[in-house]
Amino acid sequence: MAKKLFVGGLSYETTEATLKETFSQAGTVESSAVIIDKMSGRSKGFGFVEMSSEEEAQKAIEMFNGKEIDGKNVTVNEARPMEQRAPRQGGYNRDNRGGFGGGRRDRW
Repeated sequence: MAKKLFVGGLSYETTEATLKETFSQAGTVESSAVIIDKMSGRSKGFGFVEMSSEEEAQKAIEMFNGKEIDGKNVTVNEARPMEQRAPRQGGYNRDNRGGFGGGRRDRW
């Protein structure tokens, strides 16, 4: 059964291909992903690698946790399931528009 690993502390230049190539030294890589910020289009500095077996995942953790990839020491450990988060609060409220003004009134 495939095992997903979290890889943190990545260089912003690290690509999915780099992750796949690097982790293939520990075994068969099913998939690799670098998480990208939607707004900037830049890496968030972490990603995931899915190894084909538990044994290969453990080997990858031993081989790469604390080691350097693309000039940065990375953290590699077993990925945890994504936790449910509460809906975001705040932001734009259509019923309470306010504060668009500004500017100086003494120039009238």
